Amino acid sequence: MKGQTIAVSTVIDVLPDALWSILEPVERHVDWMADAESITFTSEQTRGVGTRFICETKVGPIRLRDDMEITEWTPGHAMGVRHRGIVTGSGRFTLSQRGPHSTNFIWREQLQFPWWMGGSVAGFLGGRLVLRAIWRRNLKKLKSLSETG
Repeated sequence: MKGQTIAVSTVIDVLPDALWSILEPVERHVDWMADAESITFTSEQTRGVGTRFICETKVGPIRLRDDMEITEWTPGHAMGVRHRGIVTGSGRFTLSQRGPHSTNFIWREQLQFPWWMGGSVAGFLGGRLVLRAIWRRNLKKLKSLSETG
């Protein structure tokens, strides 16, 4: 099963390295992700490929322990993750300079939902509709956090 692809993007008025300084501390993702309640590292390392962590996630009444591992780490450019929990798949943040003082930020995930959560129907409704709306709000918060320093 392929899963559902969810993608959101925004332009943030800081350079990629400045934006990376906010994205790089994974534990601070809870500062701008409304659906991420807490992050607990399960590996000794807390940065780079191989870093593992549990993200306690809440979307409406649904709570999940998202077991994640960083699979890509290119400072100032990209961070990739693999989801190994109830919902599986992969995700990637991509940063690219846009103009002299701004960054194009793309967040793309491919997620698979288990049959008991509704499988592909849940993927469409929960992913394409609900998660995309939440992630758009998350990007507004990230943009505000980044641009105000």
